[in-house]
Amino acid sequence: MAETTGTSAGRSRTVTGLFRDRESAERVYNSLRTRGYSDEDVSLMMSDDTRKKHFSDDDDNKTEFDTKAWEGAGKGAAIGGTVGATLAAIAAIGTSVALPGIGLLVAGPLAAAIAGAGAGGLTGGLIGALIGSGIPEDRAKDYERGINEGGILMGVNARNDEDAEYFENDWRTNRGEHVYR
Repeated sequence: MAETTGTSAGRSRTVTGLFRDRESAERVYNSLRTRGYSDEDVSLMMSDDTRKKHFSDDDDNKTEFDTKAWEGAGKGAAIGGTVGATLAAIAAIGTSVALPGIGLLVAGPLAAAIAGAGAGGLTGGLIGALIGSGIPEDRAKDYERGINEGGILMGVNARNDEDAEYFENDWRTNRGEHVYR
């Protein structure tokens, strides 16, 4: 979720936000899908406890958002506890992983960015992982606090300024906190 610079408006096209409940997160996720963004475009980060609370394995009403949240959890179960094993597994399985050392589920481009940050990003905990993925430190601290309190971090690199502005406004309308662009 590294910052994209040089847009015509002089603002980033990367939009990130924190959602305190599944319904809000699902609404903005569906909005992304409606505008033509796929699972591979959307980054999610949440604690394993949040995943268990909001995305039950027994839920009969699974949605595409559920699938994205569970996808990383299943793959992450096979990952070893060492940083070296975690980085190798991230590189091997693609874009959705669980990070056992810090108890996080990470899906989408953010997972690849964290893998690129190397061991420093993981050993630095959640803030290190966020900063390593290109999120400025002040935002990373807001997001760490929110994720630790049960929030769901979502991000997207919008394809154009119009989409970035739309998502920024839509996320705030849908109870997004710390929405940055």
